[in-house]
Amino acid sequence: MLLAASTGEDLLRAVLQGAPPGSVYALIALGFVLTYKTSGVFNLAFGAQAYVSAAMYFQARVEWGWSTVPALILAVFILAPLLGLLLERLIFRHLRNASAVAKLVVAIGLTVALPNLFELIADFSAVAGRTPKGIIPGGSSVFYDPLGVYPLSRDELAQIAVAVIGMAALGGLFRFTPLGLALRAVVESPRMTELSGINADRVSAFAWALSSLFAGMAGVLIAPRFNTLMAPDFFHLMIVAIAAAAIGRLTSLPRALLGGLGLGVFIALFNTFLPRWTMDHRWLRPFQENLTPSIPFVILFGVLVFWPAIRRERSIIDPLSGVDPPPPALVASTRNRTLTLAARSSAVLFLGVVGAVVFIRADVRWLFLVTQAVILAIIYLSITVVTGFAGQISLCQGAFAAVGAFTVFQLADRYDLSVLAAAFVGAALAAIVGALLSLPVLRLGGVWLAVATLAFAFFFDAVMVKFSWIGGGGTSLFQGTRVPRPTIGPWDFENDRLFLALAALCFVAVSVLVIQLREGTTGRVLRALRGSEVAAESIGISPVRAR
Repeated sequence: MLLAASTGEDLLRAVLQGAPPGSVYALIALGFVLTYKTSGVFNLAFGAQAYVSAAMYFQARVEWGWSTVPALILAVFILAPLLGLLLERLIFRHLRNASAVAKLVVAIGLTVALPNLFELIADFSAVAGRTPKGIIPGGSSVFYDPLGVYPLSRDELAQIAVAVIGMAALGGLFRFTPLGLALRAVVESPRMTELSGINADRVSAFAWALSSLFAGMAGVLIAPRFNTLMAPDFFHLMIVAIAAAAIGRLTSLPRALLGGLGLGVFIALFNTFLPRWTMDHRWLRPFQENLTPSIPFVILFGVLVFWPAIRRERSIIDPLSGVDPPPPALVASTRNRTLTLAARSSAVLFLGVVGAVVFIRADVRWLFLVTQAVILAIIYLSITVVTGFAGQISLCQGAFAAVGAFTVFQLADRYDLSVLAAAFVGAALAAIVGALLSLPVLRLGGVWLAVATLAFAFFFDAVMVKFSWIGGGGTSLFQGTRVPRPTIGPWDFENDRLFLALAALCFVAVSVLVIQLREGTTGRVLRALRGSEVAAESIGISPVRAR
């Protein structure tokens, strides 16, 4: 009886503890749903927008000494909607009829650009140990514990209240107002909406301003939970919000709200009971230490892979999208052969001159930068195959590169294997990991495939590299261990210039392979998949096998 009572009390405590952050997850999920329902954009930059508002509130409240109300108005009700309007007017309005892949690539770029631009313009820098203040007086010091289980602070109660009010307001807007009907119509077909006398651009701009306001409010509400205000924390917040929005299939506001609350409670339950299990089962201890920071990514990957509705989701296509003329052909496909040869010769000459200058005149720093650029270019060639040929977005190519790198490290450090031989083993192992990852995500496409691979990449970074048999431990790369460079016959690539030459030769070899792949049967199959999955299937191509 005592055990049952203790377990029940812990369950209730976890529910109360998870409800406030779950409310913030729900708030951002509502913004996701709003943006997607009105513009078709899967806005991965929501976390960055939340960070900008939170940082602005912190700057005004702490650095400038403003009171709560003016700081809140500036950060949430002025800056956040203005940022949404700018994004819609300058970027996403021109991508309304673009593919989901193009919109997603732009949103990914904004996740990096927005925080850095704000810090540069506002001269803002995070200070470790300075916790942001909440919007309620005494928010972090006044608690209420009516059930005698878990004391809720005023900040936490504000998070719950704002999320519920936001969901009710959005639900009423979509269901009972002409503006809500116009918002739903714009995403179906902006042209048909304009035929009814509605300004689609104005409606879309309002939706972006409103959704950005939700992101800004969520950022300000969640900021007091962080010891230091930093952009990566808000990216993790966005990952959980994406999982909540996915539960609602990016269309249902109530499901997104319940999904956010449920995920907050689940994370609290996990953090409550896993430490107890590790006391009885020591083999779980590494998972407790490494898995806890990556729970958002594990949840997101699980939702995308195991939620049946996600696999059946179909992107919304404007029925009047065909009224636009086809885009012009690439210049390279229409110019004469003489110009093509001249362009290629000029490129080879330019690279030859730059290469000669680097080899003869560059110092150690420049040699390092150029070598790093060449190696990264090899990784980017994998994106050319996945995205350029097949039209799919994979955001875990860096994780595959890390698999190869850590394999070389382990084989060279522990088993004294030749670095060159270890490199081939690492490449093969990375291919195997890629094949295994494809199994659970085969049925996903578009933005869902991109987000699933993003979740895997962050899971690999947060969990897997910390195990001693992959990249962690006392002799890991993080402790300063240096992987030796290869030696081929008389050439010892410890010399920086020789190593750059080796990297350049590898890049040329892989480039030739990619070109041959593009011109071969596999390249044509991938390009057919990018053009139209339905048309590809009609001629006997299996999209699942191609992926």
